[in-house]
Amino acid sequence: MNLLGRVSVFPVLPDRIKGLRELATNLWFSWNNDAQRLMVHLDEKLWESVYHNPVRFLSEVDQDRLDEQAKDKGFLKTYDAVMKRFQAYTSQKETWFSKTYPQQKGTVIAYFSAEFGLHESLPIYSGGLGILSGDHCKSASDIGLPFVAVGLLYNQGYFRQQLKPDGLQEAIYEKLNFSELPIVPAVAPDGGDVIINVELPGRMVFAKVWTVQVGRIPVYLLDTDIDRNTTEDRRFSAQLYGGDHDMRISQEIILGIGGVRALRAMGIAPTVWHMNEGHSVFLALERIRELVQQQGLAFYEAVEAMAAASIFTTHTPVPAGNEAFSFQLMEKYFNRFYPQLGISRDEFLSLARLDAIGGPPSFSLSVLALRLSRQANGVSALHGEVSRKMWQDLWPGVPVEEVPIGSITNGIHTETWLAPEFWPIFDEYLGADWRDNLSNREVFEKIRKVPDEKLWEVRRALRHKMVDFVRMRVKNQRLKAGESVSRIHEAETLLDPEALTFGFARRFATYKRATLIFKDAARLERALKQEGKKVQIIFAGKAHPADMPGKEFIQKVYQYSRQAGFTGSIVFVEDYDMNVARHLVHGCDVWLNNPRRPLEASGTSGQKAAANGCLNFSVLDGWWVEGFNDVNGWSIGEEREFTDLAEQDESDVLSFYHTLENEVVPLFYDRGKDGIPHGWLTRVKDAIATLTPTYSTHRMVQDYTSNLYVPASQHGERLAANNYAVAKQFAEWKGMMTFNWHHVFVEASPPSLDKANVGDGIDIVARVKTGGLNPSNLHVELYQGREGNGSLRDVQVVPMDLLETLADGSFKFKGVITPKKGGSYVYGVRVVPHHGNLKNKHELGLIRWA
Repeated sequence: MNLLGRVSVFPVLPDRIKGLRELATNLWFSWNNDAQRLMVHLDEKLWESVYHNPVRFLSEVDQDRLDEQAKDKGFLKTYDAVMKRFQAYTSQKETWFSKTYPQQKGTVIAYFSAEFGLHESLPIYSGGLGILSGDHCKSASDIGLPFVAVGLLYNQGYFRQQLKPDGLQEAIYEKLNFSELPIVPAVAPDGGDVIINVELPGRMVFAKVWTVQVGRIPVYLLDTDIDRNTTEDRRFSAQLYGGDHDMRISQEIILGIGGVRALRAMGIAPTVWHMNEGHSVFLALERIRELVQQQGLAFYEAVEAMAAASIFTTHTPVPAGNEAFSFQLMEKYFNRFYPQLGISRDEFLSLARLDAIGGPPSFSLSVLALRLSRQANGVSALHGEVSRKMWQDLWPGVPVEEVPIGSITNGIHTETWLAPEFWPIFDEYLGADWRDNLSNREVFEKIRKVPDEKLWEVRRALRHKMVDFVRMRVKNQRLKAGESVSRIHEAETLLDPEALTFGFARRFATYKRATLIFKDAARLERALKQEGKKVQIIFAGKAHPADMPGKEFIQKVYQYSRQAGFTGSIVFVEDYDMNVARHLVHGCDVWLNNPRRPLEASGTSGQKAAANGCLNFSVLDGWWVEGFNDVNGWSIGEEREFTDLAEQDESDVLSFYHTLENEVVPLFYDRGKDGIPHGWLTRVKDAIATLTPTYSTHRMVQDYTSNLYVPASQHGERLAANNYAVAKQFAEWKGMMTFNWHHVFVEASPPSLDKANVGDGIDIVARVKTGGLNPSNLHVELYQGREGNGSLRDVQVVPMDLLETLADGSFKFKGVITPKKGGSYVYGVRVVPHHGNLKNKHELGLIRWA
């Protein structure tokens, strides 16, 4: 049979409830339980069968049912309340941003990311990066940021996971039907579709722009699967993280360069540009091209104007994880582009050159992003430290703690991830306005007042609900796999809804060490099957289709789950996604996380678990180093790095077994006369009180706004003043400093004494030759610290004062060390550039030590 096409036919919504259509195409529904309950009330079975996709739901719901409910007083009362709240939300004028920064009315923040995890009905995300991007957008909407987001619309999404009989992962790709998704075509100022183009080798490639409305803010997604493109070029928006280097660089050109052009085509003029990971860094090159071609700026003038308003967030804690392309590939794709920047091939390639030991240099997207943005950050305090060490070579001579990469620790969108069963508890004990105070620790401290019996009732209900969900998923897995009737029936009684339940659900990257706990399988089996103290572990997660070691980890876990000693205690749930994640973080009692420290940049699944009273049991890596307080969960291993990986594995797994056997299991099963584990619930309350407000994306996005967005907007505006006159002058100044820096010289005299008392001033004198530079262009500084364990402690940087001009034209400076503690102090004297428009004193990477 020859099928010519597909048409989605929608039932007619009665006028009285026609607002359901607007709700269905705004992801606001995804974090508002009452909005979802409207769909459940109309047809719960259909809502589940369409996997919570409201657009598809409204295309399939029974017309008679719609007509009936449009007259039902109870349904209409709920509907009216939801619509009233939705309309109040979308029309709200006074928000956190408008009240905090009333002077920033012209600010527009553009946020670029390769993936967005907004809801399971829009599967264009693979893991933590996408979920974070989605939660970032939701909180940006909630706090009223002037914010737009840009990404790609993958018509096959990320793959569906299916396990073969031997447990090996199989990737299944299914094409999405856009007419059944909560998306609409973006609209150009003339009312037409938004179609942009980018140049790839030998041809133009076109992309259509779609809009996903996320509360108050739009997410714009580019789609190359349109008629104007060849069959080959239509595949650029097919799969997330698929294909070879040619596919990846093409996607990143479309995202970065095409994304800028899409915003221009819609008349959107961002004042801040946020690159969430290096995938979108080509947006910086496009903005430089605009300034060179349209404003007549020279390349380095354009760089200053562009970089001032640019922010780069890195999520990768290892050099190998940062994407880089060969010079040959960059030449292939950019040989017609870099001349438009006004620079040569060598100048272009040097922008992102990353030298490799024993191999050719490459073009690193992270290096390019660091050089073309004036603010950069990691996603936890520890990750910031790791990033500074990793990229220190880009700033030669700069102490690692001063490398200009900061940190803002990730969080979660609380309303998206909080179980509906907790909402009435929060309403009663935290106050009806808790949703307006998601980062307020005082509000969440009130959770300690919840009676243990109430909290335990909710925790038990969530575990039971999760077990029912897992049984259903595993039963369907076994049906699809063609397993025996007995195996299918076994799934119906899988897991014990009263047993202590651990969750391990995340990407199956090898550094996350999913199989670590099986290192001593016999000991683990004994720990899981203590008399009257049963423990069970639910695993879920995907490995990248090209990551064979990661897929082997999945296979090993699956095979353990089928071994006699672990049957019923270890379960692997296929096809991990946001829906599976929600059930697990809601229902598990303990959230297990054992990455190889310090390779976990942040991690957010444990934050979701904590908000629901699920206790973290984790290696002290990523966010957990900051969050753990000895009461709100448990730690695995030591807070240090290892040089011997086998020793690290052994140390961590022994720590895991010991804590599991002696602390976690006994505490859960230590019940009062009422059958309630009061000691356990003390920890649960502490986890909710201390972690939920701190690791909220409301706090996170407010930090981005105050620390990065507003300063970037103001800095960009300053450099663009007077038709970019400031940027031109600043670029000229930087050129002068770079050209003359080799003439700068500094020498310092040692102090006249080698001993002093705490509080005594120790004078340090230095002589500086400026090489013809005005001393006002320089800062001379004392760098001092206390020696201890091979590193410096209590480091301080003290400016030195100009005393006089010497006969030879050099300058004499003086600084004072004032020790506040006893010990051995060391110091250095250095010179760095100084200018009012420097965002950071190490921006130029110039430093001269005595």
